[in-house]
Amino acid sequence: QVQLVESGGGLVQPGGSLRLSCAASGLTLEYYAIGWFRQAPGKEREGVACISGKDDDPDYADSVKGRFTISRDNANNTVYLQMNNLKPEDTAVYYCATPEDPMSLYYYCELWTHDYHTWGQGTQVTVSS
Repeated sequence: QVQLVESGGGLVQPGGSLRLSCAASGLTLEYYAIGWFRQAPGKEREGVACISGKDDDPDYADSVKGRFTISRDNANNTVYLQMNNLKPEDTAVYYCATPEDPMSLYYYCELWTHDYHTWGQGTQVTVSS
């Protein structure tokens, strides 16, 4: 059974940092595109960062460019989202996701939710003083 589990969320002050983890079981993340998404209360889920299956040229939402970094740890079958200089507007539940087919989003990734099939349960990030 394919499962994605996010961790690393928490409460942080503005300007602080967090590193989110997305650990997979039942599939080898190395071969899949990975997307990080977030959903704030009352808002639609939005794409934050993604990396293609080929690992070329990650993509980021404009709101997080220069502050967030997505990376892989193939040895641990885990993908990370390093979040620096966090702002109150980054407060949301963060999810990782993969497409169903490893060849989907292999050469380039997208930040549209409909491109992704398997989702984790989410981890809460709260940025507040």
